[in-house]
Amino acid sequence: MDLGILKPIAPRKKWNHEERDFTPWLAEHIDELSKAVGIELEVENTEVACGPYSADILAKDSGTGKFVVIENQLEKTNHDHLGKAITYASVLDASTVIWIATDFTEEHKKALDWLNDHTNDEISFYGVQLELWQIDESKPALKFNIISKPNLAVRQAARSRAIDELSDRRKFQYDFWMKFRNKIYRTKKIPSLQTPRPQYWFDVSLGKSGINISNTCNTDENSVGIRIYISNIIADTMLPYLESRKEEIENLLGESLSWNPNPNARDKIISLSHQTDFSNPEKVDEAVDWLVEKTIKFREVFSKIIKQAP
Repeated sequence: MDLGILKPIAPRKKWNHEERDFTPWLAEHIDELSKAVGIELEVENTEVACGPYSADILAKDSGTGKFVVIENQLEKTNHDHLGKAITYASVLDASTVIWIATDFTEEHKKALDWLNDHTNDEISFYGVQLELWQIDESKPALKFNIISKPNLAVRQAARSRAIDELSDRRKFQYDFWMKFRNKIYRTKKIPSLQTPRPQYWFDVSLGKSGINISNTCNTDENSVGIRIYISNIIADTMLPYLESRKEEIENLLGESLSWNPNPNARDKIISLSHQTDFSNPEKVDEAVDWLVEKTIKFREVFSKIIKQAP
């Protein structure tokens, strides 16, 4: 068998300038970075002003709705870019920093690891090495190597210590959402999911600001529910639009939904609920299964229809 020769290509040969060449390219191919870091990213804007400087890319984590700052560097890492990335994150209220460079010094890798180990799980830092490879004279192929990322074991231990101090109801909600998240993650239907928390709700993105799926676990009423939660910012236009397609939506879901059950509230919801018995472990598992199935279906149906909104 005749084999080709694999060789590295300097990224500067394809992208001569970070701001003019690489940043626009990455913004258009953000899915490549999403797959590498395991976060579903949506680009909000490029070259976002932060005082006298500009963040290369401001994106959003579709799973949490929180901002992500992406700092690009087509060279070896330096203190200047690390400082800028942290500054941009603070100014733009981002929860995640992704630092892309062609080479990471050991000191900067350790700095990212230290930040991940000494900040809470609301904040994450990723170091991503950019490489281009070529076989003989083929087109260059992109490769993202994860140099640093949050230490899930350390964060899980800290989270477990905090959970021990919660009330029985909060512990139950946390365990319920952990089961839900793990089960829906294994389906690979939704690539980015928020971290479970000991609370009443668990949100899932629909790919548009101001509207999302908000699942509920009501321990007082022994019920779970799935809601399309519409912020008051877009409610005046989005709710009438969805109502105009009510019959189509319910046919696709195979369910009759409750439309705007709280008409006096500024934020609007479209909901579906399911009764259960949280004292029965089998019923709890059944409720998790129901919520996983409905969440996947609701996201599939509503995300497509929302994208078509005028």
